[in-house]
Amino acid sequence: MPMQRPPVENWLQLPALRLLVGIGEHGSLSAAARNAGMAQSNATRSLKTLERRLGYPLVTRSTRGSTLTREGALTAEWAREVLDAVERLDAGAAALADAGQVKLAVGASMTIAEHLLPGWIGEFRARMPSVETKLRVLNSAQVLDAVLAEEVTLGFVETPAIPAQLQSVTVWTDRMAVVCGTGHPWASRTRPLGLDELAGTGLLEREQGSGTRAFLDQLVGSHRADPLMELNSNAAICQGVVTGLGPAVLSVLAVEGAVRSGRLVEVPVAGQPLERQFKAVWSPANSSSEALREFLDIAVGGRKGQAGDGSGGSRARLRKGGKSARG
Repeated sequence: MPMQRPPVENWLQLPALRLLVGIGEHGSLSAAARNAGMAQSNATRSLKTLERRLGYPLVTRSTRGSTLTREGALTAEWAREVLDAVERLDAGAAALADAGQVKLAVGASMTIAEHLLPGWIGEFRARMPSVETKLRVLNSAQVLDAVLAEEVTLGFVETPAIPAQLQSVTVWTDRMAVVCGTGHPWASRTRPLGLDELAGTGLLEREQGSGTRAFLDQLVGSHRADPLMELNSNAAICQGVVTGLGPAVLSVLAVEGAVRSGRLVEVPVAGQPLERQFKAVWSPANSSSEALREFLDIAVGGRKGQAGDGSGGSRARLRKGGKSARG
């Protein structure tokens, strides 16, 4: 008779989950430990304890760093959901405790929240320290729903389909990349990949409703090979590609570190560059919000700083249906 495992709430430690997720994101136990604020020895002990409690290996170690096993990648995805839930609990409790403070509620899709929003929020807090920012990380479809329902004041999305009743402005031009693991046949190909071949190949993909999934639908059509697996974060997909589960199409923002370190290979694609626009969206009823306009000024300023963008001016012209939302 198999030994009964004690209830998970009796032994699970959140720092161990953060460490596991960090290994997947950084490809290194030492980097994950630093990010989690743990000593290397404590991190090693914590990881071994977690593996023993779960009953299977989570990490493969080599001279190139630490890589999650297939079981580890799946467990890290579950761990990320647990940590997200804890953060939502903390943010919700803080919102209830500070109900009288001025707030700007911001909703953002995964790629934008991971790679662009932290810098924008930091600058916004420096400019308007009396306004508290509340962030919700959703997929693009959920962000649009939250803006329409006035659950957030300002949204940032990756999808090109913006409801007509919302105002929007482009804040970033994002390049997409086809990536594969070092052992995949595409890693050594000498000719660019055609869109027909891409459409006929099963990929690791984001869930329905994500802007990354919408871009792929627009690029090669929705009638393509079924996904090999659907995951709700870019980090989980990157880790899956690294471990050899299959190729993927993701933002360069999400894969550039892994490509630079040699854990992923970017596959050249025939034709035009794979680009999409990140947009800020908001309800016309909130157009007069000083906090909203200040945050937009920061976000659009980031776009003007992109290489090759020669646009001028200090503030965006806010648009709805192609017309300026400013007089």
